Amino acid sequence: MELKKKSILVVGLAKTGVACARFLAAKGAQVIVTDMRSEAALSTQLAELAEYKIKLELERHDEATFLASDLIVVSPGVPMDLPQLVAAQQSGVEIISEVELASRFIDAPLAAITGTNGKTTTTTLLGAIFKHNGYHTFVGGNIGDPLIEVAESHQIWDQVVAEISSFQLEWITSFRPTVAALLNLSEDHLDRYSSYQAYIEAKLRIFENQTEDDFAVVNRDDPLVWRHAQNLKALVFPFSRKIELDEGIFCTDGVITYRHNGHEECFPTAAIRLQGVHNLENIMAAIACALLLGSRPDETFETVLCFEALHHRMEFVREVKGVRYYEDSKATNVGSVEKALESFSNITLIAGGKDKGGSYMPLAPLIKERVRHLVLIGEAADRMEHELGMLTDTRHAASLEDAVRISAELTLPGGIVLMSPACSSFDMFKDYEERAQRFISAVKAL
Repeated sequence: MELKKKSILVVGLAKTGVACARFLAAKGAQVIVTDMRSEAALSTQLAELAEYKIKLELERHDEATFLASDLIVVSPGVPMDLPQLVAAQQSGVEIISEVELASRFIDAPLAAITGTNGKTTTTTLLGAIFKHNGYHTFVGGNIGDPLIEVAESHQIWDQVVAEISSFQLEWITSFRPTVAALLNLSEDHLDRYSSYQAYIEAKLRIFENQTEDDFAVVNRDDPLVWRHAQNLKALVFPFSRKIELDEGIFCTDGVITYRHNGHEECFPTAAIRLQGVHNLENIMAAIACALLLGSRPDETFETVLCFEALHHRMEFVREVKGVRYYEDSKATNVGSVEKALESFSNITLIAGGKDKGGSYMPLAPLIKERVRHLVLIGEAADRMEHELGMLTDTRHAASLEDAVRISAELTLPGGIVLMSPACSSFDMFKDYEERAQRFISAVKAL
């Protein structure tokens, strides 16, 4: 891809936009960056670009600049329906995402992980497996370092592992992972997409440029995922925790079995530290990706055995008076909370936050069966009570600290207090990490 002297516009100056601008400028492109924030608000980002000759258009998006560009690179946070992007697209300007740009400069095998939930755990685990197998491995994408840093680093990578969000897939044209994994699908980001189907279609684009030489690792137990997997060009490699598979990876009677081209490997689950049904799925997906891309079974399973839960995902905080407290702040959608509820019983559930537009009704069977008390916080509390409140004892709390206090009073010894919000955090907190720390502090103060 020839970049020298091309007029290239980078839209959005978050971490991804900065990395793209730096890469493009180093390649000799004439780079313009545009962002609605002020120079003062972007001081940290602009300092990283100070040594490069880059033109700034801040506190505005100038349509004339969009139309005059040879190429536009869009950061993930920028919506597709931005009027200036729509105008540029209608004028025939090429518009691509950062992962599309990066993929044109990556020679190593690429394992790309998407899904509504479990992406970060699966991506991190897969990266750890490759490293333990002795591969020089890049891990990034939607977590950690932007994918473009693979190309920018000038290093020779053996394996590239990327967490990929639906936002990053919106402007791809030739992005083609050697192995693409779709972990699950449930309602999310309906504040960004016009419909659930639009969100699903964005996710499915991860497979769009694959051929029969590539692999699609998909969740056999997720009806939506499995339905859409029937039309893929890549070789479909399913994983299941419910049924035995002739080709794929599955778990029955405490043993994970991997079957591919007549070869079989077995891994007992008893000593695995990463607990929860959702993590069993994540582990199987990571093992499948690793073995399909040449990892050795023994080193792969050694990594799985040693791997522990990531922060803010079903993380045990402490036990107080016979009650165990778990923090699941990263559970910002219904599908993620379903997996958390499947892992416990006798639960006091703390939920709520900023509503993302989806229905909470898929939680109803598990709330009825496993949740003794539901303690609601934040903007979504009233709507959650309307949809779920009749199923169990339901209370409102004025703050997260108040919710922890109420939960401690309600929960009997042997019970579980689980903070798994099903909502984003932005109504009450800076982000899900701040929400997690506030919960942890409140539990430690009991």
